[in-house]
Amino acid sequence: MTGTQPRDAAASAWPVPLPRDVVAGEGPGFTLRARTAVTGDRTVIGILTNLVSARTNGEVSLDSTATGPGISLAVMDAETPESYRLAASADGIEVTGSDAAGLFYGIQTLAQVIEQIDDGWRIPAVEIADAPRFAYRGVMLDVARHFFPVEVVLGVIDRAAQLKLNHLHLHLSDDQGWRIEIPSRPELTMLASGSAIGGDDGGFYTAEDYAQIVAYAAARHMTVVPEIDLPGHTHAVGLAYPDLVEPPVLSEHIREVVEAYGSTLPVAGEPYEGIAVGFSSLRIGTPATEAFVTDVVADLAAMTPGPYLHVGGDEALGTDPGGYAAFVSLASRIVADAGKVPVMWHEAGAASDLHPGTIGQYWGFVSPIDGMDEKARGFVARGGRLILSPADAVYLDMKDAVDSELGLTWANGVTSVERAYTWEPGSMLEGVAESAILGIEAPLWTETVRTPDDIDTLMFPRIAAAAEAAWSPATGEHPLRTWESFRERVGGHARLWDALGIHFRRSPEIPWHDEEAS
Repeated sequence: MTGTQPRDAAASAWPVPLPRDVVAGEGPGFTLRARTAVTGDRTVIGILTNLVSARTNGEVSLDSTATGPGISLAVMDAETPESYRLAASADGIEVTGSDAAGLFYGIQTLAQVIEQIDDGWRIPAVEIADAPRFAYRGVMLDVARHFFPVEVVLGVIDRAAQLKLNHLHLHLSDDQGWRIEIPSRPELTMLASGSAIGGDDGGFYTAEDYAQIVAYAAARHMTVVPEIDLPGHTHAVGLAYPDLVEPPVLSEHIREVVEAYGSTLPVAGEPYEGIAVGFSSLRIGTPATEAFVTDVVADLAAMTPGPYLHVGGDEALGTDPGGYAAFVSLASRIVADAGKVPVMWHEAGAASDLHPGTIGQYWGFVSPIDGMDEKARGFVARGGRLILSPADAVYLDMKDAVDSELGLTWANGVTSVERAYTWEPGSMLEGVAESAILGIEAPLWTETVRTPDDIDTLMFPRIAAAAEAAWSPATGEHPLRTWESFRERVGGHARLWDALGIHFRRSPEIPWHDEEAS
């Protein structure tokens, strides 16, 4: 099957992320009736029914008791995980997945290609064969700087899964607050969870809350990756365990940040409500600190069925460099001893004694500076792989326009939708082969984010660009893997996103389609 230009009638609603192979068929496609027959697994039917109803303004209902041509959903074992095939003609629609995840992604694509016609709705005649480029396709939500209730996190899961993202990274601790119950260390949530940036309410997830998030994600084929950020970003730890942290390091850089953003300077033993970073550190090399890390990791690992546990390692500007290297190496071994794969931000790649196979998360720029890429390559040299999160491309918390009320600009200024799209993971880091890239993740830090609508506004449409980098063929390997095609395809999703309650920003970079009947 060879990817071809879709027919004009379907172009505005063509899938995002772009499928691997697409062939437009002959004929009018399949017309959806008010009661359209559907067969397959009840859970998948339920998900697709809700998507189709939203997309068609409630005018089409899928019915497993209806007769006649309709939609067939099935899993047919295949070698490529998460892959699917979709075939639509006047005679009906077949979606087959290589596994349950593949079928789930197939129905997401099916919902995206529904188009309106004069007398109703149809699926254009098409054949799609699709599979992901990278195994790890993630989004990160920072719930430490501002806390978000469980239902908001579940909404983020739904939005990410619809774009075929399969990992949710939760940033659960930072200077502003500790957000996860640790049974062996109850003081963390008793004493260190009540604050947030700007004096907003804090909060934390109980073990039951966290289990609900994990289960909800799993039902949508997403793996939760919890992060406890160490040894920096630990001011809140000091509210519960003052003997475990060093006094804040009030460097000139910290003072400049505070002045620039109207923030506040941290004070030992007091909740921190500002946005400066890099001033806090655990006390390195003490038995009490090692015991603390061991307890936290053991409890969090026991609560987390997924393979990964993230222990931070970024922006530890208040930590002695030698002590930092010793600490991140120790933390990586503690995670491995708890039965999880350690994940750390790219700074930790400079340490020579990391546990072999530790995953590095690169948050430097698309064009690396200050040795960011060398540190990232350190993980690969020790048998690990990389998650790419270039800040000036896929940090969703960056402003997408100069006049945006939300977001920051420290990552090389405004990150437009076009800039979020036009980077190539496979060639970004010199000396890093594609086989060494585990995947892509789009983080959303929450310095300026306070509401669910704020989350949507910063995520969409740029999260779709990150999803395409993670799922679709590499730039140049498909005729539609271009900015021009992407902006047209995203523009066709306005009504679907509206129907799903997504408060996306109508970026002027995108030709948003109001999809007149054809």
